[in-house]
Amino acid sequence: MQIKSHSNTQLVLIIFVALSVSLLGGCAATQTAISKRNLDVQNKMSATIFLDPVAPEKQTVYIQVRNTSDKELNISAAIAGAVSSHGYRVVNNPEKAHYMLQASVLQVGKADPSAAQAALARGYGGAIEGAGIGLLAAAATNNRNNSGYGGLGLAGAVIGTVANAAVKDVTYTMITDLQISERAANGVIVQQQTDTNMAQGTATTISQQSSSTSNWKRYRTRIVSTANKVNLAFAEARPELERGLLRSISGIF
Repeated sequence: MQIKSHSNTQLVLIIFVALSVSLLGGCAATQTAISKRNLDVQNKMSATIFLDPVAPEKQTVYIQVRNTSDKELNISAAIAGAVSSHGYRVVNNPEKAHYMLQASVLQVGKADPSAAQAALARGYGGAIEGAGIGLLAAAATNNRNNSGYGGLGLAGAVIGTVANAAVKDVTYTMITDLQISERAANGVIVQQQTDTNMAQGTATTISQQSSSTSNWKRYRTRIVSTANKVNLAFAEARPELERGLLRSISGIF
């Protein structure tokens, strides 16, 4: 009778462990679903750009937008419209422009928030890491069988993992390098020096230096736009990322 009682107690404990693990997994998934239920869009610039006020006749901008990402975007006309809404006139000839706005969309897609922050910290022209993907792994303790409950504990962990798989915390990023050139005043000559390091194979680096004069003052920054939501699809994230980029660029003027 004592053996039977011990078996019943063990069975109850095993069931309790399995239910506890599965409920914890379900709670984590529920918490994520609640806390990330609303779309959160943020736009950050690696450096602030200040443009001096100019007379209305000088408020002309030449715009050039490049998209080297693997996503289809239609933002050139939207950027022109956003800049125009601030009182600037968009022109087709850079020789007739007081400002040149050049934007290059480098990457659009899923990314770990830490990768987006690293891209922002590196600034204009900095390297971009591949999208980071968080991986979930079973805790080592779930694979142990020290007390005889390991098998069902692992089953509970599987249930929790399935629950978490159905609720994903998704972040999409758009990384854009931006250069704004301002025509210098009459009589002002801008000195430029360029230092370039180029890899030649795996063991050789070529250093190149050049200097020149220009009548353009140049400002550079990187804009990192992020959209975060549970189970976020790119179709939902894209228009919000585009709008955020437009706000950041037009806000400079």
